[in-house]
Amino acid sequence: QVQLVESGGGLVQPGGSLRLSCAASGSIFSIYVMGWYRQAPGKQRELVALITSGGSPNYADSVRGRITISRDNAKNTVYLQMNSLKPEDTAVYYCYADLQTTSLRSTRNDYWGQGTQVTVSS
Repeated sequence: QVQLVESGGGLVQPGGSLRLSCAASGSIFSIYVMGWYRQAPGKQRELVALITSGGSPNYADSVRGRITISRDNAKNTVYLQMNSLKPEDTAVYYCYADLQTTSLRSTRNDYWGQGTQVTVSS
């Protein structure tokens, strides 16, 4: 019913930049939080950044200062601007949303995108 679709991943050189986008669609009444997690091979999925519908961001220590999360509430879309990329940023990046599908609080749930590959390499 609810879908999160990521775009913008790809191959970039160390020190380069990428902007990821994630659009939420379907039966959406309200969004509490949207953000990004990432998972490298053999590692646990980890938080990258989150942002509330009011615009308050939270960043992982490993990316703070190099990335900026933003959102367009009218489009139910979240963005991740990534600068000064490092090889250790290589991972599949997953979009995340905490949202309600109706006016009832009981319809609040977590949703995940399919992921987009980010590879930082020379």
